[in-house]
Amino acid sequence: MATTFPQQHARTHRFTLGAPRAFTVSPDGTRVVFLRSRSGTDLAHLLWTHDVASGTEQPVADPRTLLGGAPEELSPEERARRERSREGTAGVVGYATDSSVELASFALSGRLFMAELRAGTTRLLPTPTPVVDPRPAPDGRHVAYVAGGTLRVIGAADEEGGTDRALAEPESETVTYGLAEFVAAEEMSRTRGFWWSPDSDRLLVARADDAPVQRWWIADPANPEAEPSRVAYPAAGTPNAEVTLHLMDLEGGARTEVVWDRERYPYLARVHWSSAGPPLLLVQSRDQREALCLTVETATGATSVVHEDKDPIWLELFGGVPAWAPGGDLVRVEDVRENGMPEAEGARVLMAGARRLTSARLHVRSVLDIGPDDVLFSASEGGVSRRSAPGEVGVYRVRLAGGEPVRIAAEEGPHLASAARGGGTLVLVSATLDRPGSTAAVLRTVDAAGGDPGVPHPTDVITSYAETPVLTTAPELVHAGKREIPAAVVLPTGYREGDGPLPVLMDPYGGPHGQRVVAAHNAHLTAQWFADQGFAVVAADGRGTPGYSPGWEKAVSRDIADVTLDDQVEALRALADDFPLDLTRVGIRGWSYGGYLSALAVLRRPDVFHAAVAGAPVTDWRLYDTHYTERYCGTPQDDPEVYEATSLITDAGLSGVDPEAPQRPLLLIHGLADDNVVVAHTLRLSSALLAAGRQHEVLPLSGVTHMATDAQVAENLLLLQVGFLKRSLGVE
Repeated sequence: MATTFPQQHARTHRFTLGAPRAFTVSPDGTRVVFLRSRSGTDLAHLLWTHDVASGTEQPVADPRTLLGGAPEELSPEERARRERSREGTAGVVGYATDSSVELASFALSGRLFMAELRAGTTRLLPTPTPVVDPRPAPDGRHVAYVAGGTLRVIGAADEEGGTDRALAEPESETVTYGLAEFVAAEEMSRTRGFWWSPDSDRLLVARADDAPVQRWWIADPANPEAEPSRVAYPAAGTPNAEVTLHLMDLEGGARTEVVWDRERYPYLARVHWSSAGPPLLLVQSRDQREALCLTVETATGATSVVHEDKDPIWLELFGGVPAWAPGGDLVRVEDVRENGMPEAEGARVLMAGARRLTSARLHVRSVLDIGPDDVLFSASEGGVSRRSAPGEVGVYRVRLAGGEPVRIAAEEGPHLASAARGGGTLVLVSATLDRPGSTAAVLRTVDAAGGDPGVPHPTDVITSYAETPVLTTAPELVHAGKREIPAAVVLPTGYREGDGPLPVLMDPYGGPHGQRVVAAHNAHLTAQWFADQGFAVVAADGRGTPGYSPGWEKAVSRDIADVTLDDQVEALRALADDFPLDLTRVGIRGWSYGGYLSALAVLRRPDVFHAAVAGAPVTDWRLYDTHYTERYCGTPQDDPEVYEATSLITDAGLSGVDPEAPQRPLLLIHGLADDNVVVAHTLRLSSALLAAGRQHEVLPLSGVTHMATDAQVAENLLLLQVGFLKRSLGVE
């Protein structure tokens, strides 16, 4: 029996298994370290090395061998870390190296392993368990790790455990050392809680005390004999964990607290410590409209301001910055406005000290590497109206002294790309619209005559074992409507002009930090499968989504509901002029923010949307976390009207909604073990809908968190959704 797309999509984890990822390049450019499973359906990742000169690859750590065939066991702390990073695979899912990339450490089944990368061997270090986030010192002589909330250190060559010791032990059950607190890991992309000094003699260690945070209970109703899990959840307007930072000596254990105005700037968003300068901290105010970049005096723990940012709406966080350039310049990303630029748009640019390295042409996404004389970064073409085609993210290189950024590409055409670099070697990972999967090309870069930023020379490709999809897709990426909303349109395979209009399935994320319209083939495969069931599928990146301009992102401030929904309507109606869309049969589906937007669509605009599937939707923003929600909505105390206007519970009760408006079919799906968007969101909406006499369906997923990683569940979710949409929209 032939494999179906839902089966393949589920068992391959959306075609990510078997693809190389998590690249580290040695500073001499001779070796590339990465993770990859043995096949496109194997969940367990191995640690590999790629020799640049010979092109040979060897596995350094195989979880099946290291565990002797025993099943992997995850501690609650490790499960939480993986949930925050949306990691649903197994084996070696993360690693850290010393500065020379000779050694790598990782946790597997709660135990600490050390790999010698040149030799290709791995050994177990005897430590207390369960181990979380082990990281070698830059000189490779010690490994720091967390166990039971205690930050510990052990000699990298210690096979007896005699050097293992605690550097910082929690004073109570609510305290941890060396781990990122919930909002840092979930919303700030800060997954770490400790940082080695470049001299390997000290560490910066975060202490998090979640005693002030309210406690919620996550139950498993399918197993009533099991106790509910007690979690600390900082909902909007409620207290966060108290986070402090401490300098700790490796020898002797002396501790010095790092001091800044934590009352005004409670969020520790970024930490950077390199040989180019003193430690750098980025701290944010709770309303995220102010941020300070601080240097730390390591002798006293005192801090000094080196840069201050303010924004009347909010300040975004970026990967790889702030950081020091080797010459002492502060590398950062800033939002600016230029003369002649629409006030609502702005530009996102790369800065080194007082020098601006990029123009408004490039919308900077993140900094990938800072070299001796240049910066490697990812960017999109800036501004929605100036883009020749939506959805492209390129890798660029620019000199710290200034000059025109140069794009690095291994092939022609639109790309979705990222990179890792070391020495003269660069690994460029790129996906395109016309090719399934992604390619990890190994390039050697050399400076050209005349001060050119560098010419990349492809030398090899790191092998991918990812499966080839059983279907292909050819989405059209366009701009729609007066706002030029980026959109992707997918029609059924073999559709011919003249076949007649098609029922429409809007398939958005539609909110902050979620870009759906991208120049990558695999990103549109699920849309193609839905299209082949008889739909025209549309994904639209309206205001609030990333990648286009600061003003585009920030247009949702205090108005996330109306702005994001209006742009879906505008895109739909504009696309109907050029594509065969039957506007009398429009469905919408989405997960997380997309689930919120889908339910909002049928409750608030039943004149446009005729059925919705809402997966794990936020239905009341008072129940979502502080750092995310308060950025867009303020606090329930200061901005109660915003929370009222954005709540689905309000719409369910017909408040502000025309009671004579038609009721549209709505399917709510939610994992009962979700600790990010807790199931209370769906249950409260269902109760409000029931009280108002509004028909709807609820599909509870026992044991499922915010991501459905079980292959059978993931497969059947697609089938159940398409069945519901076909019934609701009258699709044959």
